[in-house]
Amino acid sequence: MSQSLGKASIAPEKPVYILNSASVVGTKEGQGPLGLLFDKVGEDDMFGCATWEEAESTLQKEAVGLALEKAGIEKEEVSFLFAGDLLGQSIATSFGISVYQIPLLGVYGACSTCGESLLLGAMSIAGGFADRVLCVTSSHFASAEKEFRFPLEYGNQRPLSASWTVTGSAAFVLGGEETVHGTKKNGRGGPRARITGMTVGKIVDYGLKDSMNMGACMAPAAASTLEQHFIDFGSCPDSYDKIITGDLGKVGQRVLIDLMKEKGYDISGRHIDCGIEIYDGESQDTHAGGSGCGCSAVTFSAYILKQLEERNWKKVLFLPTGALLSKTSFNEGKSVPGIAHCIVAESL
Repeated sequence: MSQSLGKASIAPEKPVYILNSASVVGTKEGQGPLGLLFDKVGEDDMFGCATWEEAESTLQKEAVGLALEKAGIEKEEVSFLFAGDLLGQSIATSFGISVYQIPLLGVYGACSTCGESLLLGAMSIAGGFADRVLCVTSSHFASAEKEFRFPLEYGNQRPLSASWTVTGSAAFVLGGEETVHGTKKNGRGGPRARITGMTVGKIVDYGLKDSMNMGACMAPAAASTLEQHFIDFGSCPDSYDKIITGDLGKVGQRVLIDLMKEKGYDISGRHIDCGIEIYDGESQDTHAGGSGCGCSAVTFSAYILKQLEERNWKKVLFLPTGALLSKTSFNEGKSVPGIAHCIVAESL
């Protein structure tokens, strides 16, 4: 029986569970409204390392270790690891998780990487290609600034439309139904949530070139994937307790709501954004909100899954968004295309 649905979606025939997860963040994130929910908050953003890039690698290493510990499994019990980050050739991932020696499939979807890795991991389990997989991603404010904008020493000013790259990493252990029974039998506790649907996004480019307004650049891709998801699943905004984007921020949120209204969907009453939730917009100077691979990842692990576990929400649409630019494309005057991938997560 085909698990494909509509033009771009997947409805797993067999259940796929988020067995457990872990989040590690920097000091600024720990001071925000979700600070008490993260598994670990660093004492400083260098995490005992000599460079920002090494610090980001440490974030991933610690997130994977914590996720394995919380799930009560050994690294040898994991079939595949799906991972990526924002740095050139995913060096934070390469140097961060090599110690685990788990077969790796590197992924890159910019800030949508959390959604992409979860989607690919769930597909592997639903298709019978793996029993357990790990999905991890990260970002670091200082390494991202150096990669895409200016070194911190430059002291450049940021417009109000700019977002603040989250320093953080989250790892998720996914498994099928047989791993859930094994987990319970071995006293490891039950899973956190179930993945019941996925929609793969496509590249959407409205020709916007302002890398300091990534929310507006990514919003069209979020609208495209969201509309396709509604069509493929025959659903609507009221089908979900929350529709949660990754890091559109305040500017991108307004653009997305307007675009969806043009398509005939009103999501204004159900939409929240991880980039808005993770920081206090009044006391923390983050302008439009948070962004980066770690933004949606740590918010999903620490906050969204907790709401599903406590049954405050029963069904959510998780839609991380990514701006597909590089310093080369930016310097050549290219536009900033966007992409968004969608996961349906339900409480148990």
